[in-house]
Amino acid sequence: MIRHVVLFTWSPDADADRRAATVAALRDLRTRVGGMTSLVVTEDAGLRDGNADAVLLAEFPDAEAFLRYADDPVHLAVIAEHVRPILAARSAVQYRV
Repeated sequence: MIRHVVLFTWSPDADADRRAATVAALRDLRTRVGGMTSLVVTEDAGLRDGNADAVLLAEFPDAEAFLRYADDPVHLAVIAEHVRPILAARSAVQYRV
């Protein structure tokens, strides 16, 4: 199994509505793209300064499923239309579970 973890930090001008719409679009990837066995997208609880603003945690049965997801046009459109316009920083890792 492959676990994919992405941390997002939004730009200071990203308003609450835009952030919520982006999180909703990311959550919808499970039904629109598929291939994953689980998906969690949530905003930071705000307990510590300096944290990222949101996290995406997805699990895939194998590397091939992750790569299909990564290159899927719907996934790429969500990134282009929702994530990049409000993104200040992103960090990601994929690892075998």
